[in-house]
Amino acid sequence: MFDSGAAVAAALEAGKATLDDAQRQPNGVDLTVEAVFEQASPGAIRRDGKRVGERTELSPEDGRYRLDRGTYVVRYGESVRVPDDRIGFVLPRSTLLRNSCTLDTAVWDAGYEGVGEGRLDVGHPIEIAPGARIAQLVFARADADGTYDGSYQGERL
Repeated sequence: MFDSGAAVAAALEAGKATLDDAQRQPNGVDLTVEAVFEQASPGAIRRDGKRVGERTELSPEDGRYRLDRGTYVVRYGESVRVPDDRIGFVLPRSTLLRNSCTLDTAVWDAGYEGVGEGRLDVGHPIEIAPGARIAQLVFARADADGTYDGSYQGERL
């Protein structure tokens, strides 16, 4: 069962996120754009480790990112704290989809804390303002075997 938007908002605010009323939805919380990046060098995923490739942060022009077709990395503007008995899913807002764009984010395990990122696929050029709401975070009850203890724990806090 998924949590109410009020419960998700309370968990984020307990983790020190600052939310405005427009971000609170009936079934989750909208996440905003803090930064947009283009991948600049290859990454690696191996059996003995991983490496995230170098990225170039894009600068907004006239108060907005002008994105051509392609793949970008978006950093969300909110710090997240997934409760120990929950799992987090991030989904694109419908307006993003209606503009030929989508957003992918990995599962956020119980106990994850940090400022996450997602992959933004732009199918048709779009303008996105910094601070715009592009994703919705939802929580579901989970029988977790412990809590997240990976290398991204505490990222950008």
